[in-house]
Amino acid sequence: FAGVKSFQHRMGLSEDGVIGKGFIQELNVPVGERVKQMLINMERLRWVPEQTDSVYILVNIPEYRLHVYKDSALFHSMRVIVGSAANSTVIFNGKLKYVVFSPYWNVPVSIVKKEIMPGIKKNPNYIAQHNMEITGYSGSVPIVRQKPGAGNSLGLVKFLFPNNYDIYLHDTPNRDLFSQSGRSLSHGCIRLSEPAWMASFLLRKDTSYTPQKIDSLMHLTKEKWVTLTPQVPVFIGYFTAWVDNEGLLNFRKDIYGHDAKMAEKLFSK
Repeated sequence: FAGVKSFQHRMGLSEDGVIGKGFIQELNVPVGERVKQMLINMERLRWVPEQTDSVYILVNIPEYRLHVYKDSALFHSMRVIVGSAANSTVIFNGKLKYVVFSPYWNVPVSIVKKEIMPGIKKNPNYIAQHNMEITGYSGSVPIVRQKPGAGNSLGLVKFLFPNNYDIYLHDTPNRDLFSQSGRSLSHGCIRLSEPAWMASFLLRKDTSYTPQKIDSLMHLTKEKWVTLTPQVPVFIGYFTAWVDNEGLLNFRKDIYGHDAKMAEKLFSK
């Protein structure tokens, strides 16, 4: 039973101790394929920039986890939700610069056209019922934002590291999704299971940011920006094989097909 749970943990499966379909599938992966998987990830490690900061954040997409490193050692880990295969989260690194409490959600034009405009046609109260407001127009397309609140799609806080991909970390009102073992569900941004903890950690050097103050900031009617000094490096990575803090070899599914593409280059005859 303990051995089954350990194997499930190392494969990223639900740790229920039951030998199910997923367990058998992982058990039947040929050793040669696992060796290739390790070689692919060793090659990937060569691309990782040398880290000189004592505090940094690593999001490992196939693991669905975010890791906080402090004094160059693992300090905290949490579950995350990443982009779906159709809206894959981009692999890159940046600097976390802002914590935005009680954020507005500026609804992307694609969602305005696909969902909100048809919704308004069917229901004149659609905007008010979804706690949204129209701030202007681009031609005939309304510019829509969702106001702060419990139902806001970004949750109660977001964390920005300015980048060309418009990817950031944020809270979510859909807390139940974190219980799933596969969590590639978003439009590309990264949803955090412990957003209040993250805000508290990033602002820990300013003692005025007590848990009570952070909670109150997460429940404002207008968003509030806080600039981080110093900025914190963030690495969005893609590792399907690694050795964890306990010295155990872990494997994960190649959810975006990146391993398959690299295998063609590394192992083609």
